[in-house]
Amino acid sequence: MTGLRPRVAVICGSGLGSLADGLADAVSLPYASVPHFPVSTVEGHAGNLFLGRLEGVEVLMMQGRFHYYEGYSMGEVTLPVRVMRELGIDTLIVSNAAGGVNPEFGVGDLMLIADHINLFPEHPLRGKNVPYGPRFPDMSAAYDPALRRLCQDVAHVRGVTLREGVYLGVQGPTYETPAEYRMYRRLGADAVGMSTVPEVIVARHCGIRVLGFSVITNVWREGSSAPVSHAEVQAAADSARQSLTAIIREVIQRL
Repeated sequence: MTGLRPRVAVICGSGLGSLADGLADAVSLPYASVPHFPVSTVEGHAGNLFLGRLEGVEVLMMQGRFHYYEGYSMGEVTLPVRVMRELGIDTLIVSNAAGGVNPEFGVGDLMLIADHINLFPEHPLRGKNVPYGPRFPDMSAAYDPALRRLCQDVAHVRGVTLREGVYLGVQGPTYETPAEYRMYRRLGADAVGMSTVPEVIVARHCGIRVLGFSVITNVWREGSSAPVSHAEVQAAADSARQSLTAIIREVIQRL
């Protein structure tokens, strides 16, 4: 695409797609033009691959992702991460919109992902082992501790409240029932969503370190029966965009 050789990649989930607008010397390709790439079908996921510089750092950026609930296989969902590995990416930043399971969270909060619970019905490493990593990769520190400390430092200096917690990944596409929310909370989850976990597992298998964020777009509380809509989720994600974008830009600058 260009002479750039990025070591950092960003998967922009809901509310973060505009981060690509700040790229210098940017080259973009729609996913449809990239061989073997699926195409984003979800509103709010533009479906473009960018290469450029952010804060002077060479970056590969996905404006939108692929989801298992769209009908794609786990291989298709995680293909971009394997491509990143072939391109020499060693650090991946992921973001998503998530429902708050922790009742102390509020709409628009940012959560730094400390760990995850995988409840997808298919494992992304199922099948013959791709020799990027071991047959049984370790997941005891899926989200890089040093990157998380850096992120907390950046948020503190900027005066941004940054929650930290466990993300639980499910298939979707339905939002959760009250009984499911109660179960997820008892399992130890702070937020729940329909993405991210497969990409993180494959990234770690590839030896790529990971930093992850969730934008809390709705919060479950016992006795609440308010319905959730995709439009409300997008609006809440957009409200947190400025803070999240500022944190990611500075983290990238300090890598």
